[in-house]
This record gives sequence, C-alpha cells and structure tokens, in this order.
Amino acid sequence: MLACPFLILKNMACDLTLGRLEPCKDSVAGLKNVYFVPYGDDGLAISYDTTDTDVIDLLGVAVPAFKYELRGTSSFEQTVSSSRDNGTTFFEQTLTLSLKKLTKEDHKEIKILCYGRPHVIVETNNGDLFYAGLEHGMDVNGGTVANGTAMGDFVGYTLTLVGQEKTPANFLIPASGSTIDAKLTALGVTVTVGT
Repeated sequence: MLACPFLILKNMACDLTLGRLEPCKDSVAGLKNVYFVPYGDDGLAISYDTTDTDVIDLLGVAVPAFKYELRGTSSFEQTVSSSRDNGTTFFEQTLTLSLKKLTKEDHKEIKILCYGRPHVIVETNNGDLFYAGLEHGMDVNGGTVANGTAMGDFVGYTLTLVGQEKTPANFLIPASGSTIDAKLTALGVTVTVGT
C-alpha cells in the first residue's frame, strides 16, 4: 500500500504580507469635512496606485464634490462582517453627521441627499481622506430634523448614511498636493463650498 503524503493547500490571496508595530500616540479622532460626490458621475474614472491597489490616486476629471464642514459629534466607522460558513466578507461603512442650524436651503439639499446614494469623501482630523461607497454609494437610512426643547439644545440635522462594500473605504492619496485643497485638485475633484 502506498502512503499518500498530507498536502497543505494554501490560498495565497489570503496570506498576510506585513506585520504591525505599535504606533506612536500621535493620532486624533473625529471628522473635519465630508464631500458628497454624485453617484456614477460622468467624470469619475478611478485609478489606483500601481504599487498599492488599495489606494486611489485619481478620481477622474472635474469630479464635482459638495463640501460640508463638520464640528463636534460626526463620525465614520467601518464594521467587518465575515462568515466562514457562507464564505463571505463585506464592510459596512457608517457615516453619522450632525449638521447645526436649520435653513430653507439646507432643507432642500438634505431632501435631495436622502433621495440619492452619493459617494462620500471623508476627511479626518488627522488629514486622511477616505472614499466611502465606492461601488454602491451610501444611502441615508435615518436621521432627524431637530428643533430642541431647551434654549441650549441642538438645532439642526442628524443623518446616518450606510454603505456596504467588498472592501474597506480606500485611502485617497494623490501623486501631489501638500494641502487638502491641493490634494483634492490633484485627485481631479472640483469642490463646491456652501455660503
């Protein structure tokens, strides 16, 4: 009888390639701005860094983005959902926004935002840029239009946008640009700022 050698099959696409050192304590939390990009805009022509395909280095030409400044309790989180039994993994991206003050102009834009499913560029207080809702966009799935009760209560909009993607939100790292505005320009983004 011949002995059959035990075979170890490896799936190379799932093997780690790097270790990780404990980083310095120089990070801060929170969001600075978000930029809403219309879903499937004609100017979108995403290209990835040639050495790191998890990094986007160009979004296209004259890609419109609408800037919303943030201060306070807005957040961006990504939850990993992985099932060995089903053989699936996806990343749920959740953007929670607190937008102070109610205006008739904002009322209209928030309504349009709720109807659509934009891509979202998230700018953190660390200066990182992420591209959320890459393939499927992000949907508003909840929120409030708050008038408060007491004199010092929050007045404004709270929104929760959720997207489900095959990968975590990509870092946006252009080939050039020292400021956020210069980086967005190098990425091919044309930013519209409110009044």
